[in-house]
Amino acid sequence: MADNFDTSKKKIVCYKNTKSDEWYDRACKVIPAGVYGHLGPAEGQFIPVNRWPRFSERSNGTYFWDVDGNKYIDYMCAYGPNVLGYCDPDVDAAALKQIELGNCTTSPSKIMVECAELLVDTVNTADWAFFAKNGNDATSGAIITARAHTHRKKLIFFNGFYHGVAPMVQKIDYPGVLPEDVANNLYASWDDIEGFKKIVEENKGEIAALIAQPYDHGNFSDNKFPKEGFWQEVRRICTEEGIVLIVDDVRAGFRLDLAGSDHYFGFEADIICFCKALANGYNMSAFCGKEFLKDAASSLSYTGSYWMSAVPFAACIATINKMKKLNTPKLFKELGTELTEGLKAAGKANGFDLIASGAPALFYLRIANDDSMFLHQDWIAECVNRGVFFASHHNHFINAALTHDDVKRTIEIAEDAFHAVRKNHPELF
Repeated sequence: MADNFDTSKKKIVCYKNTKSDEWYDRACKVIPAGVYGHLGPAEGQFIPVNRWPRFSERSNGTYFWDVDGNKYIDYMCAYGPNVLGYCDPDVDAAALKQIELGNCTTSPSKIMVECAELLVDTVNTADWAFFAKNGNDATSGAIITARAHTHRKKLIFFNGFYHGVAPMVQKIDYPGVLPEDVANNLYASWDDIEGFKKIVEENKGEIAALIAQPYDHGNFSDNKFPKEGFWQEVRRICTEEGIVLIVDDVRAGFRLDLAGSDHYFGFEADIICFCKALANGYNMSAFCGKEFLKDAASSLSYTGSYWMSAVPFAACIATINKMKKLNTPKLFKELGTELTEGLKAAGKANGFDLIASGAPALFYLRIANDDSMFLHQDWIAECVNRGVFFASHHNHFINAALTHDDVKRTIEIAEDAFHAVRKNHPELF
């Protein structure tokens, strides 16, 4: 069992993943791809795949331990749901209390109403809340609400988008996606307001909704904030043309602003979608909207077997209240800035141009020395192999359990990883 978190140790130890590989071999026999979806090695986030743990044993705070007993400072945070810390005592206590009362019952628990009231009180644009189970549920529900209200078909997306896995929000060359699934999709470029105006004019009276992330936080490229005034002009055009403006805040929600990322950037969405930070890992999502869309949302034939289970609502209430108490957006910005500045300085000291882009609360990393990305992937893998869990081409997350000592240790491990990469690539230095 390896543990790189005793700072009295002079040497940082590289991990082995023997048991994790054994479990992966077992998984491949009974589960498609062994670990499917974006958590699986086939998706390209874990390169080279043999350097990453495939399965965990336990988690607590900002750490998780894999099946080999290796401990990691986790900056993926289960791809975002870990916002307060794994096994947060306040959230888990609220969930356990609700378990004693009931979870999935024929009539939903009154706690669903309390959860909706809290969201309406917290989220700037929310007059109502519609609950579901994952981010795809929320974005899909928002889109069909917009179509139900407008009686229009077409949707605008900004290039580089990801809004879930429903066929209507995927791309034509994805497996199983038919041309007719995306026949009504229109594509605009980020920050190109003239291009956006042109698309709206060419499809006047036919566009149901624009769905977009609050800023460009896609994979495989530096993340970008919108230019000043961009969202305000988009908002004006959508209002004039009767286009429902949907903000996909599944990833960034509550990390920049507890009132919603649209509030952070100074505009109002018509519908805003939440999931990852909503309940600290308890499975739920929500899309919240303005009063004029409430009847359309009420009309939907849209539900799921566990969408009204009570335990996640209790966890959500505890999570939101604790985020308010801690002022997590401020905390995340401070810790994220400390971390990214330290990582960049460690890179510079070793001859690496490390770029940290996007919001510090969910930062994106890229080594710019090599356009092939192999150098970056090598450094990320060396960090993981020493106990700092990053992904190669995805933004990362700060959680409230992270400490300044964790940040310091992360930078130490990252610097050791930079040394290893220099040794691996003597031809570059």
